[in-house]
Amino acid sequence: MGNEARPARWANTMHTKGRRLGLLIGLGMALQLVSPMSADAANNRLSGDAYYDAVQCPAPPAGYEDFTTYPGLVMTGSLEGCLYTKVITSKATPGGVYLESGEEVFVGSLDGGPVGTFATTYKFESKFDPDSGVQLHGRCQHPIVEGSGTGGFEGAKGRLDFKDIIGETVTTYIYRGHISLR
Repeated sequence: MGNEARPARWANTMHTKGRRLGLLIGLGMALQLVSPMSADAANNRLSGDAYYDAVQCPAPPAGYEDFTTYPGLVMTGSLEGCLYTKVITSKATPGGVYLESGEEVFVGSLDGGPVGTFATTYKFESKFDPDSGVQLHGRCQHPIVEGSGTGGFEGAKGRLDFKDIIGETVTTYIYRGHISLR
């Protein structure tokens, strides 16, 4: 009797494992079907240059009228448009470290797509020569505020990172990052 029960249990176990394997295979196939759709909503790598120009970027959009701490920042590359800034906090040390944080709004397009806006928060760190006041280096991180995207940036998530390129008379910027649109 013990030998007869063993094959029945074994068959039942194999049937259960077979069902689980079938479900796993079905799930894998479903994920492959969904994957191409989510690839369109996947991260877009961002890169480009930026520079301040109040003529090309004259005024922030409605609702952001107080984002005028600096002239508008012209962005070229993956993002084409203007970035406007509102400083919230700033701190300088006697040793030449400068820290700043705030909010921003970008108005423009991604890779020539539809125009829209998105907001960021940012943190900026830089080092200045304490004797001359000349900037030595600087960088900042700009996470995109979830739910802030409009138009071509509806559902935007991601982050921009800027690096200051220190020139003799003018500082320009390069940016890298990623954005996903859903």
